[in-house]
Amino acid sequence: MDKDKQHNLDLRYLRMARIWAENSYCTRRQVGCLVVKGQRIISDGYNGTPSGFENICEDDGNVTKPYVLHAEANAITKLARSHNNSDGATIYITDEPCIECSKLIIQSGITRVVYARHYRLHDGIELLGRTNIEVEYLNPDEEEKS
Repeated sequence: MDKDKQHNLDLRYLRMARIWAENSYCTRRQVGCLVVKGQRIISDGYNGTPSGFENICEDDGNVTKPYVLHAEANAITKLARSHNNSDGATIYITDEPCIECSKLIIQSGITRVVYARHYRLHDGIELLGRTNIEVEYLNPDEEEKS
């Protein structure tokens, strides 16, 4: 696939991940992601509490509860319960992945990460940089301005 077509697809999937993030009940930060393989969405996720828990992500002090799952963890574990696998897939994330999610990405066989918003910690991206996984920052808002 040529670079322009891939770039346009990347922007489209990131915009879709943003829409998917709107499903999150978290108030501090809503994060969404899509796992795409062969131009087909094979999994999706957004940050939130585990199945069966109340949909409240923060405590009374507005601190995220320790059992809240990140969007990437939800998407990757959803894949584990399906007939799909993520070998060679791309994960599109609204936010820079943390180190825990980066470990899951590495183990899942995903070969490309595209994210749209930086985070204050960069240890996840640094860990991915030690692998053969392609990492790209691409912000649809910045693209629309240029």
